Amino acid sequence: MASGGAEEDDGGIPLDIDNMHMLLQVEHDQIQKRTFTNWINAQLSKRCPPSHVSDLFSDLKNGSQLLDLLEVMTGQPMKRQRGRGVFQQRANIETALNFLKKKSIKMVNINIPDIMDGRPSIILGLIWTIILHCHIEELASTLSYSSCHSSLDSLTSLDSFSGSPVPASPVHAGRTSPLHKHFRISAKKALIMWVRDQCQRAGCSLSVKDFKKSWRSGEAFLAILCSLRPQLVDLSLVRFRRNQENLEEAFHLAERELHIPRLLEPQDVDVKDPDEKSIMTYVAQFLQYSNDMPSPDDHLQVPQSERALELTSWLQQAYQELSEARTATKHSSFAEKYQVRQRTSSQRIEKKQQL
Repeated sequence: MASGGAEEDDGGIPLDIDNMHMLLQVEHDQIQKRTFTNWINAQLSKRCPPSHVSDLFSDLKNGSQLLDLLEVMTGQPMKRQRGRGVFQQRANIETALNFLKKKSIKMVNINIPDIMDGRPSIILGLIWTIILHCHIEELASTLSYSSCHSSLDSLTSLDSFSGSPVPASPVHAGRTSPLHKHFRISAKKALIMWVRDQCQRAGCSLSVKDFKKSWRSGEAFLAILCSLRPQLVDLSLVRFRRNQENLEEAFHLAERELHIPRLLEPQDVDVKDPDEKSIMTYVAQFLQYSNDMPSPDDHLQVPQSERALELTSWLQQAYQELSEARTATKHSSFAEKYQVRQRTSSQRIEKKQQL
């Protein structure tokens, strides 16, 4: 830092606080543009037929890709105006914004003319609103109280990362209620608690406190990978590599082995002040992968029709055995009848547990 409290750029020109803030905002906007574009294209690739966004700020002007995105995210068809005229573009954007408003999503300072003009801050704000409410919050709603129980003792430690208090006692609800609703915490906090849970399962001692500097070393990404697919990652090597080497391995493995789209590059994260929204967007994909993973014993699951046949067959067999035992012990002593009853009872209990 210079004596005047300003920092110099590479050219030796002193930068005041306002200029530093502006440069940081430009850097974040560039990272967000790349991340959000990659995220949108990952969603639009699921569409039939798929569509594509080349330039985030110009391609959303006609409203068509915006409606495509909402169709993929919600599974609901969107009525649209065909044609490339200003009227059609305005109508499509209005349809998209009205749809979001009907879902009780606040659209702060996001209006049709700014989207049609391709204003970067407005476009980025709109896409982040869609990501947060239609993707991250939807995923957070799948996190139950019981699924993150190992992280609940660290609820209060999230205060420093958000600045908002956590209630001392949970809302009256079942243990399997959504985590972020059960404890009145945001989807952001619920997601970070899920991350902590994954780190703990992977045996990683890293304390993830935010979606910024906690991710710079790449260890948190690798810990999640190790939790989801233990054979992929050797966490003992993390501390002997540079940040960008760890980040590159994490992003490469996630794309190759888990088919998680590569939204970020190592140089996007290994910076003094990583972009929170971009990292949250990427991390949410790991939660989505976790939700889509089959249960460890799914291959053992028997179809309900087969279970019903098995149960019916056993009931018929048990009835037959009981009838035969009753006939055979009709003239037996009480002690003999009791022994037969105990034997058949234990068999029923064992079979009941299996079914």
